[in-house]
Amino acid sequence: MAIPVLRSLVSLALVALASAPLAQAQTATDAVAPESGSAVLTEAASPAVARALAAKSAGLPVEAKDWMVVAANPLAAEAGAKILRAGGTAADAMVAVQAVLGLVEPQSSGLGGGAFLVWYDAAKGALTTLDGRETAPRAARPTLFQDQSGQPLTFYDAVVGGRSVGTPGTPRLMEEAHDRWGKAPWPELLADAIKLAEEGFSVSPRLAALVAEDAERLGRYPGTRAYFLPDGAPLAEGRLLKNPGYAATLRALAAGGAKAFYGGLIAQDIVQTVQGAEGNPGVLSLADLEAYRVVERPPVCVAYREHDICGMGPPSSGALTIGETLGVLRGKDLAGMGFAHPESWRLIGDASRLAFADRGRYIADTDFVPMPTKGLMDDGYLAERAKLLDGAKALESVGAGSPPWDHAWLTGQDESLELPSTSHVSIVDSWGNALSMTTTVENGFGSRLMTKGGFLLNNELTDFSFRTHDDAGHVIANAVEPGKRPRSSMAPTIVLKDGKPALVVGTPGGSRIIGYVQQAIIGYLDWGMTAQEITAMPHLVNRFGPFDLEEGTAAADLAAPLEALGYKVEVRDLNSGLHAIALEDGVLKGGADPRREGVAIGE
Repeated sequence: MAIPVLRSLVSLALVALASAPLAQAQTATDAVAPESGSAVLTEAASPAVARALAAKSAGLPVEAKDWMVVAANPLAAEAGAKILRAGGTAADAMVAVQAVLGLVEPQSSGLGGGAFLVWYDAAKGALTTLDGRETAPRAARPTLFQDQSGQPLTFYDAVVGGRSVGTPGTPRLMEEAHDRWGKAPWPELLADAIKLAEEGFSVSPRLAALVAEDAERLGRYPGTRAYFLPDGAPLAEGRLLKNPGYAATLRALAAGGAKAFYGGLIAQDIVQTVQGAEGNPGVLSLADLEAYRVVERPPVCVAYREHDICGMGPPSSGALTIGETLGVLRGKDLAGMGFAHPESWRLIGDASRLAFADRGRYIADTDFVPMPTKGLMDDGYLAERAKLLDGAKALESVGAGSPPWDHAWLTGQDESLELPSTSHVSIVDSWGNALSMTTTVENGFGSRLMTKGGFLLNNELTDFSFRTHDDAGHVIANAVEPGKRPRSSMAPTIVLKDGKPALVVGTPGGSRIIGYVQQAIIGYLDWGMTAQEITAMPHLVNRFGPFDLEEGTAAADLAAPLEALGYKVEVRDLNSGLHAIALEDGVLKGGADPRREGVAIGE
């Protein structure tokens, strides 16, 4: 497709997104977006944000020479920019960004959640990843999410309350990244978030809309109700909101590091909140908090279009599922067909379905179960799967393949739900380091439990399978076990060209994260789109057979052609939050998804 035509499609998408109504409340199904669409910011608080919003509105990337940060809220992006401007590293900036995100965007991420981080070290020319995923408490049992008759609980019966809370990983990840790659003094990185918490910040349109949408669940526990529903009414857009408890927590972190979070008064409050949740108590303990550790893991990479697509391996399914999809598509001429050709989406859709079938069968925490990680990326296996796309119609059925194994293992098909309410941060610093981090509390507002320390606790344990065995009696790899990390779809990604970063990208979006990120990569490498265009591109996502097409965009125009190819089609709200930085000839080009409030700031 010619780029001017593609840009016109993106422009149409932007217009449609700007006028889209609020979606209905989430329901407990993997087919529903984790956060519905909502109003977004249109007014700038600073010249840098004004520039970012103007570029996003025009469909153009923000350009910079030295450094860049893209984050989901302007206040968070500005906190990171302040650190980068002063000579801090991408790791330093991430700490500042995350601290502010937990305050101004609490529905998506925070100190009570977890994160995955992909890091490119410019001095070493090397890539690594940090796993800050939450862990199941030691007292968790495989039947945690089953009723007395052994049947799985309904999703929100499991989510709301203490039962769903895993051991948070974000504070230790923040500290670990700073210890490894930071330069700025740790307390300085938390200063902006502390000031905002004490002096107050203006409630954004998106936060106000999501609080109103989830008011019933947010009202179930006194501490959460008092913060989000003051005087019995949901927070109003533009209200000055203060959070002294959060400021106190950050001051404790500034003085004592992550140890202050995982022990002492903060830890005691977390445990009391979880175990004392009326109607649905949990089993998290002080010992679980004390034992939590971040794990460094090797990245998972796949070759595609003379680039290496690298991301987070298990317990995330992101890089493996994206890698398998792109590996299957390597021999297909997507560039020649372009965005608007139904054949492009037949190939992408069925390649994604094949990868999701393997994801459901095999992917889990490799510290607990064996997995064919190398086998799923094996060139021979990918070529074998690619032959399945040689027909002219949608595949009638899709099943897990038989990748090469280091040893035999038979697992059942997972049925776990995944509705993470998530955020993504992309950063490149003046040293040439690059960071891609996806951070979450799982479902919107997590467990709906708010601590006295001013932060929400995750409901991450509901990313485990609620069943322990499939109908054939095979053990499900992603079943709950003490200390285990639940499978995720989060896909923070760094695309390398000749060993150096070419694109830093990621998004929220539940299990659709995988589709959003692989589509962005295809848009950039096959269709010649800019960093901003790949964030605004109309979405078409296929995970389990039916095609989800983004309503009000050019994607919906493909409904009839895809139906003719044999697909079931649903036109719906698809609410991503893509944040991308492209590195092109010494210029940083940043893009922020127009569906949410994020901005790209760089100098």
